[in-house]
Amino acid sequence: MAQNQAEHEPVLNTERHIKYYLRCLKTFLPSAYTSNDSNRMLLAFLTLTGLDVLDSLNSKTTPEERQTYIDWVYHCQVPSGGFRGFSGTDFGAGKRRPENEAWDPANVPATFFALVNLLVLGDDLARVKREECLRWLPRLQRGDGSFGEVLGPGGSYDGGMAESPYREAHSGHTYCAVGSLEFLRRASVDTRSVQLLSPGSLQFETLVAWLASRQTSELGDENDDDEDDSEDEDDAENNNDTTTHSQTIDTDIESLRLLDDKILSLPKIASIPGDTIPCAGFNGRCNKVADTCYSFWNGATLAMLNRSAVIDDVRNRRYLLDRTQHLVGGFGKVPGDAPDLLHSCFGLVSLAFQGEAGLARVDPALVTTERVVRHLESLPWHM
Repeated sequence: MAQNQAEHEPVLNTERHIKYYLRCLKTFLPSAYTSNDSNRMLLAFLTLTGLDVLDSLNSKTTPEERQTYIDWVYHCQVPSGGFRGFSGTDFGAGKRRPENEAWDPANVPATFFALVNLLVLGDDLARVKREECLRWLPRLQRGDGSFGEVLGPGGSYDGGMAESPYREAHSGHTYCAVGSLEFLRRASVDTRSVQLLSPGSLQFETLVAWLASRQTSELGDENDDDEDDSEDEDDAENNNDTTTHSQTIDTDIESLRLLDDKILSLPKIASIPGDTIPCAGFNGRCNKVADTCYSFWNGATLAMLNRSAVIDDVRNRRYLLDRTQHLVGGFGKVPGDAPDLLHSCFGLVSLAFQGEAGLARVDPALVTTERVVRHLESLPWHM
C-alpha cells in the first residue's frame, strides 16, 4: 500500500506553469478577461508574481522586456499621486485638469500592485511620486479609521460598500484586516501599540479557530461554479458546516468564554483524523465548497499570525495538485475549471507557504518573494 501511495504522489508541473504564465504575459488573454480590462495592474501582478515564485522571471524574460513592463507601470502613475489600474483612463499629456481628474483616479489596490510590480521587476522606485502619493493616501481615510479606494469629485469617497461590524465573516476581508495590522506592526517602533490581537487572547485564538475551520473536503460538483462571493450572506445562516474540523463559535462574548478550554486544544480541533479524506482545500465562508484562492487567503492570514501549523498541509497540497492544477499549467478556481491568473498565482503562493520544492519563499503580507523584499529593504528611502 505504501508503494502505491508513493506512485500516486502528486507532482507540481513546474514547466507547464511557467509556460502558462509566459502565455499570459506575452500574448493576448482569453476573452473572459475583457471585463477585467480596468484591472490590468492586478493581472500584471498575478502574472509577474507567478513567474517570480517559480524563479523564472529573469531567466524567461529579457532585460529589455522587463524595462518595457516597468515603463508601462509608470505610465499608469497619476500626476497627483498613486497609480491607476490601467492606462485606458489616461487623458494624455496636458489634458488632465482639476475639473476632469476625478474621471482618471488613482486607487489604493492598483497603487499597491504597481509598487510591487516595480519591485518584482527590479526597479529602484526612483520615478515614483512619493510625496504626492503620501499626500494622497491620508485623504482616503475616513473618520472611523477605514480607507476608501478612490477619491471622487471634490474629494468625496466613491460610495463603494465595505464590510461592516456584525456582518458575515469572510476569509478575504479577514486577510485584509490582519494584513493591515501586520503592516502597522512592521512600521511601528513600539509594536505593542498595534498588537491588537495577542496570542493567547480570546479574540486571537477564536480567530485562528475560525480560520482553521475553513479547511474542508467539500469540493462540490466537478463543474459547479456556484461558489459566488456575491451571494447574500443570509444563505449561510442556520446551516450545518461541512468542514473537516467544524467548530461553531457563538459571537456572544459570554458563550465565547465558555469555549476557552476547546480553543486551547486548537491543534486537535484542526486535525483531520485518519486517511479517509484524500484532499481538503479551503473555503471562504461557512458551509461553502473549497476554492483554490482560499488556500491563499486563509493560509497567508495564518502565516501572519504564526499559526500555519493548524493547516493540514498534506491534504491542502493534494487538493491543489490533484484537483485544481490544470494540464495546460496554472490552477482553476474549483476542480474542472480552466486556469485563470488569480487562482493560478494564489495556488502557487499557497504551496510556497508550505515549502513546496522549487518554489521561492513568499512574504504573506506583501504577497511577493523574499528576494523582492530584500530588494525593497536595500533601496534608499530619502525623499
